[in-house]
Amino acid sequence: MTQADYDLVIRGGTVATAADTVACDVGIRDGRVVALAEGLGPGAQEIDAAGKLVLPGGVDSHCHIDQPSSMGATTADDFRSGSISAACGGTTCIIPFAAQHRGQSLRAVVEDYHGRARGKAVIDYAFHLIVSDPTEQVLGQELPALIKDGYTSFKIYMTYDALKLGDRQVLDVLAAARREGAMVMVHAENHDVIAWLTERLIGAGRSAPQFHAVAHAAQAEREATHRAITLAEIVDLPILIVHVSARAAMEEIRAAKARGLRLYAETCPQYLFLTAADLDREGFEGAKYVCSPPPRDAANQEHVWRGLESGVFDVFSSDHAPYRYDDPEGKQMHGKGAPFNRIANGVPGLEIRLPMLFSAGVGTGRISLNRFVDLCCTRPAKLYGLYPRKGSIAVGGDADIAIWDPERRVTISRDMLHDNLDYTPYEGHVVTGWPVTTLSRGTVVWDDGAVLGEPGRGEFLRCDLPAAAHPLGRRVHGFAPESGDYDAPWLGESET
Repeated sequence: MTQADYDLVIRGGTVATAADTVACDVGIRDGRVVALAEGLGPGAQEIDAAGKLVLPGGVDSHCHIDQPSSMGATTADDFRSGSISAACGGTTCIIPFAAQHRGQSLRAVVEDYHGRARGKAVIDYAFHLIVSDPTEQVLGQELPALIKDGYTSFKIYMTYDALKLGDRQVLDVLAAARREGAMVMVHAENHDVIAWLTERLIGAGRSAPQFHAVAHAAQAEREATHRAITLAEIVDLPILIVHVSARAAMEEIRAAKARGLRLYAETCPQYLFLTAADLDREGFEGAKYVCSPPPRDAANQEHVWRGLESGVFDVFSSDHAPYRYDDPEGKQMHGKGAPFNRIANGVPGLEIRLPMLFSAGVGTGRISLNRFVDLCCTRPAKLYGLYPRKGSIAVGGDADIAIWDPERRVTISRDMLHDNLDYTPYEGHVVTGWPVTTLSRGTVVWDDGAVLGEPGRGEFLRCDLPAAAHPLGRRVHGFAPESGDYDAPWLGESET
């Protein structure tokens, strides 16, 4: 009997990374990629990938799993159902949030989320933090210690009563991130504008789901995006603007990048495949499409596509926020017919994120296959400190791989998905191209209709400090923060 050279060989497929596309075999040993070449020797197991694409497993760097919302709603997916749904859609690593609510210890929050994940995930995961209460204790002790422990990214909000930070608090958080080398994600919407519009709309009897899109005006997103960029520029810290929905905010991001700022931006499926018209569906059906920022009109949708093509966006994430529709702990927590500001914010997207972008982007020629891999796999791994272990197919990296049938046509429906929801906002969408086999560290966890991953096999990942978060050494108020020849107490830096 011939002795196997590898634990597993994926043979005869077309391997694509963010940089290259090549026909070759993939040799896997001990859960890692150890060889990329034509005609590899035998594997103890082999997968025939002839006619298939062999892509890195997706990294979904923005999803909400088993997370109590600030409104009191409960997300439908725990780490078992969420991770299975991700794997069935070609994603092999998720980065959900450990969400601090006011008065909570960040360290206690992290311990709680580890308990939620333990024994459930079928793929690997890391955590972002959500910082909503940046006390002296949090910024001076808890946050620096957690960053050193591998929680190197966190999200802050400029809206929502229970989460929003004022500008001074934002500056404090950015300064702490700068000192520690962490990546900050920003939800950029102007809270006071939204509250002002909401009050007047509801006072005028315009409380149906469609008016959520009116209250969360694109101008409110633009202003907050501009302000977030300005505050980051003052502190000299790269930031990432999440779930960008509209041309107005994109113009602020494009202009900042053009003047040399290091800035990153993310968009999501709802801004490519849904519009504000979806919130105006019959009865209370529009509640299914309520998320913040909301989907915009068709013209803005086209601008988001152009941003993906031109490089305005660096990351494509799901922002999976799974609230069941017919559920008193979900979309109907305040009853069917509740005013738009009492509807749980969020739409699901973990499983459809990759196939829908592949079909409408790669399949139509709007983006290249390599750009698709970069947006969905490689760049998020780099930005959040998981590369080169995750995000590519490279010797030494984890064998996190999705094998795609680029010709498979699938009609998306609630019944064929694996999350724990009772609807999908993408019901009836037809896509061409779907991952038929998903491997996590060399183990097949999804194969042509069968879920094979065992709950609890997914591992927690410590994230490295992302190089993308390092300051540029620009002058701040006429001083050069990196020179070390002056006092800069507003950044917590002193002359050495």
